[in-house]
Amino acid sequence: MTSEHMLSRRGFCLCCMGAASFAATGGWMSPRAAYAEARGLVSLIKDSAAKSVIATHKLRNDITILEGSGGNVAVLAGKDGLVMIDAGIGVSRPQMTQALSALSSEPVTHLINTHWHFDHADGNAWIGEGGAKIIAHENTRKYLSQVQRVEDWDYNFVPLEHSGVPTQVFSKEHSLKLNGQSLAMKHYGPAHTDGDISVMFGEADVLHVGDTYWNGIYPFIDYSTGGSIDGMIAASDANLAASTSKTIIIPGHGNPVSNRAELQEFRDMLVTIRENVAALKRQGHSRDEAVAAKPTASFDAKWGNFVIDPGFFTRLVYAGV
Repeated sequence: MTSEHMLSRRGFCLCCMGAASFAATGGWMSPRAAYAEARGLVSLIKDSAAKSVIATHKLRNDITILEGSGGNVAVLAGKDGLVMIDAGIGVSRPQMTQALSALSSEPVTHLINTHWHFDHADGNAWIGEGGAKIIAHENTRKYLSQVQRVEDWDYNFVPLEHSGVPTQVFSKEHSLKLNGQSLAMKHYGPAHTDGDISVMFGEADVLHVGDTYWNGIYPFIDYSTGGSIDGMIAASDANLAASTSKTIIIPGHGNPVSNRAELQEFRDMLVTIRENVAALKRQGHSRDEAVAAKPTASFDAKWGNFVIDPGFFTRLVYAGV
């Protein structure tokens, strides 16, 4: 598998940080080494997204996942127009337009953002220009409307163009009826950020959970905008409570078609690592000492093979216990 293919298929903006050094090192840069080159972060993201092929995964009830531009995007087609969950990265517009056109000749009429991060909301601007109503949690609109710094990326994001800022926001819950589906949106409270929401397609029994769930890989937690390890676990519990063995679950990153059993495994991993790191912190170990103790070791073979490596994930958990 080529490095370019790995970038496009994984679909997470952080992965692009290591692209420049892939050939030289024979593997990914460590996250910290990549963050040292943060001035080039957005360029690396856009370079990868501009070339990325969009993979299509058809689910049921006219719901499709588009994979390859940032986070996993869900699309509901029908007579009410296309309804998108997340927008991907703006430079993917040609590929995304082609993928959307293959689903329906109808325009995008509604866009729902699961949270504010660049790899999920950068495409808002061009979709909003087309007249789509953009819906999100009130904190998502706040972050998209101002200069927002992410400390762990050492990067300041500028406000989105006016066309990309959500036009309708809510604080706890919101619902819509479109294309024969009852769409229920719920705010988690602080989780991956403090603006994360889930979107349930009621009749189809399909649940998009955004970046509160990363399928098969350690997740990023954005403490800069209210995220926490405890919040991630609470969000996983909420997702489990909202699903059954028949529910199709769409994670923000990783294999885009998932289920309750895989989500349960993710939740249990988070809980165990949190307990391991908390125990080390109670014993007085510093963050670097906690990393050296390898509290994630029993999970690394499965979960630690992406950009959020075991050491970096340990640091994220340490900050929140």
